[in-house]
Amino acid sequence: MGETDKDDLISIIEEDEKDIKIPKTLPLMPIRDVVIFTGMLIPLFVGREKSVRAVEAAVIKDGYLLLVAQKDSGVENPKKDEIYTIGTVGRILRMLKLPDGSVKALVQGVAKAKIVTYLRNKAYYRVKIEIIKEHMSQSGD
Repeated sequence: MGETDKDDLISIIEEDEKDIKIPKTLPLMPIRDVVIFTGMLIPLFVGREKSVRAVEAAVIKDGYLLLVAQKDSGVENPKKDEIYTIGTVGRILRMLKLPDGSVKALVQGVAKAKIVTYLRNKAYYRVKIEIIKEHMSQSGD
Protein backbone atom coordinates (compact mmCIF):
# COMPACT_ATOMS: atom_id res chain seq x y z
CA MET A 1 0.00 0.00 0.00
CA GLY A 2 1.47 3.32 -1.03
CA GLU A 3 1.96 6.20 1.40
CA THR A 4 -0.79 8.22 -0.33
CA ASP A 5 -3.24 5.32 0.04
CA LYS A 6 -2.45 5.09 3.77
CA ASP A 7 -2.99 8.83 4.23
CA ASP A 8 -6.32 8.69 2.35
CA LEU A 9 -7.49 5.75 4.44
CA ILE A 10 -6.46 7.38 7.72
CA SER A 11 -8.32 10.57 6.81
CA ILE A 12 -11.47 8.56 5.91
CA ILE A 13 -11.37 6.75 9.25
CA GLU A 14 -10.70 9.91 11.28
CA GLU A 15 -13.44 11.94 9.57
CA ASP A 16 -16.05 9.24 10.01
CA GLU A 17 -15.24 8.48 13.67
CA LYS A 18 -16.65 11.85 14.72
CA ASP A 19 -20.30 11.17 13.84
CA ILE A 20 -21.05 7.49 14.31
CA LYS A 21 -24.81 6.90 14.30
CA ILE A 22 -25.47 3.20 13.96
CA PRO A 23 -28.95 2.29 12.72
CA LYS A 24 -31.00 -0.22 14.75
CA THR A 25 -31.72 -2.31 11.63
CA LEU A 26 -28.84 -3.61 9.49
CA PRO A 27 -28.07 -6.08 6.73
CA LEU A 28 -26.41 -9.20 8.15
CA MET A 29 -23.38 -10.90 6.66
CA PRO A 30 -22.38 -14.28 8.08
CA ILE A 31 -18.59 -14.59 8.16
CA ARG A 32 -16.54 -17.78 7.76
CA ASP A 33 -13.21 -18.57 9.41
CA VAL A 34 -12.63 -15.16 11.01
CA VAL A 35 -14.00 -13.12 13.90
CA ILE A 36 -14.03 -9.37 13.44
CA PHE A 37 -13.58 -7.19 16.50
CA THR A 38 -14.27 -3.53 17.23
CA GLY A 39 -11.43 -1.41 15.88
CA MET A 40 -10.25 -3.99 13.33
CA LEU A 41 -9.73 -2.93 9.74
CA ILE A 42 -10.00 -5.91 7.40
CA PRO A 43 -10.40 -6.56 3.68
CA LEU A 44 -13.19 -9.05 2.99
CA PHE A 45 -13.66 -11.00 -0.23
CA VAL A 46 -17.39 -11.59 -0.52
CA GLY A 47 -18.62 -14.22 -2.94
CA ARG A 48 -21.90 -15.64 -1.67
CA GLU A 49 -24.91 -14.09 -3.39
CA LYS A 50 -26.75 -13.20 -0.16
CA SER A 51 -23.60 -11.65 1.30
CA VAL A 52 -22.91 -9.62 -1.85
CA ARG A 53 -26.49 -8.31 -1.68
CA ALA A 54 -26.07 -7.45 2.02
CA VAL A 55 -22.88 -5.47 1.27
CA GLU A 56 -24.55 -3.65 -1.64
CA ALA A 57 -27.59 -2.80 0.52
CA ALA A 58 -25.32 -1.43 3.25
CA VAL A 59 -23.39 0.73 0.80
CA ILE A 60 -26.59 2.12 -0.73
CA LYS A 61 -28.05 3.03 2.67
CA ASP A 62 -25.50 4.14 5.27
CA GLY A 63 -22.46 1.87 4.96
CA TYR A 64 -23.13 -0.27 8.05
CA LEU A 65 -23.77 -3.99 8.30
CA LEU A 66 -23.59 -6.62 11.02
CA LEU A 67 -20.76 -9.13 10.69
CA VAL A 68 -21.39 -12.35 12.61
CA ALA A 69 -19.44 -15.60 12.57
CA GLN A 70 -21.28 -18.67 11.37
CA LYS A 71 -21.04 -21.80 13.50
CA ASP A 72 -19.91 -24.15 10.70
CA SER A 73 -17.71 -22.59 8.01
CA GLY A 74 -18.58 -25.40 5.61
CA VAL A 75 -22.24 -24.34 5.33
CA GLU A 76 -22.77 -22.34 2.13
CA ASN A 77 -26.10 -20.70 3.05
CA PRO A 78 -26.40 -20.66 6.85
CA LYS A 79 -29.82 -20.47 8.47
CA LYS A 80 -30.60 -18.37 11.55
CA ASP A 81 -29.69 -21.14 14.00
CA GLU A 82 -26.33 -21.66 12.24
CA ILE A 83 -25.21 -18.07 12.91
CA TYR A 84 -24.01 -16.77 16.29
CA THR A 85 -26.12 -14.02 17.88
CA ILE A 86 -23.31 -11.61 18.80
CA GLY A 87 -21.09 -9.92 16.25
CA THR A 88 -19.57 -6.64 15.16
CA VAL A 89 -21.14 -3.72 13.36
CA GLY A 90 -18.89 -3.02 10.41
CA ARG A 91 -18.58 0.18 8.41
CA ILE A 92 -17.71 -0.31 4.75
CA LEU A 93 -14.95 2.16 3.90
CA ARG A 94 -14.31 1.01 0.34
CA MET A 95 -16.00 -1.46 -1.99
CA LEU A 96 -14.91 -2.86 -5.33
CA LYS A 97 -17.07 -5.07 -7.54
CA LEU A 98 -15.02 -7.76 -9.25
CA PRO A 99 -15.71 -9.13 -12.76
CA ASP A 100 -16.91 -12.51 -11.44
CA GLY A 101 -19.74 -10.86 -9.44
CA SER A 102 -17.97 -11.02 -6.10
CA VAL A 103 -17.06 -7.97 -4.02
CA LYS A 104 -13.93 -6.85 -2.20
CA ALA A 105 -14.77 -4.60 0.75
CA LEU A 106 -12.58 -2.80 3.25
CA VAL A 107 -14.48 -2.95 6.54
CA GLN A 108 -13.84 -1.41 9.94
CA GLY A 109 -15.37 -2.89 13.08
CA VAL A 110 -17.08 -0.05 14.98
CA ALA A 111 -19.21 -1.61 17.73
CA LYS A 112 -20.19 -4.91 19.32
CA ALA A 113 -23.86 -5.84 18.80
CA LYS A 114 -26.42 -8.55 19.46
CA ILE A 115 -29.10 -9.75 17.05
CA VAL A 116 -32.52 -9.04 18.60
CA THR A 117 -34.77 -10.11 15.70
CA TYR A 118 -34.47 -11.35 12.15
CA LEU A 119 -36.64 -9.17 9.91
CA ARG A 120 -36.22 -10.63 6.42
CA ASN A 121 -34.33 -13.41 4.67
CA LYS A 122 -35.22 -13.36 0.97
CA ALA A 123 -32.37 -11.56 -0.81
CA TYR A 124 -30.26 -11.30 2.37
CA TYR A 125 -30.82 -11.34 6.13
CA ARG A 126 -31.85 -8.04 7.69
CA VAL A 127 -31.71 -7.86 11.50
CA LYS A 128 -32.72 -5.60 14.34
CA ILE A 129 -29.74 -5.10 16.66
CA GLU A 130 -28.86 -3.91 20.12
CA ILE A 131 -25.45 -2.31 20.68
CA ILE A 132 -23.39 -3.91 23.47
CA LYS A 133 -21.36 -1.39 25.45
CA GLU A 134 -17.81 -2.56 25.97
CA HIS A 135 -16.08 -1.64 29.22
CA MET A 136 -12.36 -1.04 29.25
CA SER A 137 -10.68 -2.54 32.27
CA GLN A 138 -7.89 -0.78 34.11
CA SER A 139 -4.68 -2.73 34.64
CA GLY A 140 -4.33 -3.83 38.21
CA ASP A 141 -8.09 -4.12 38.84
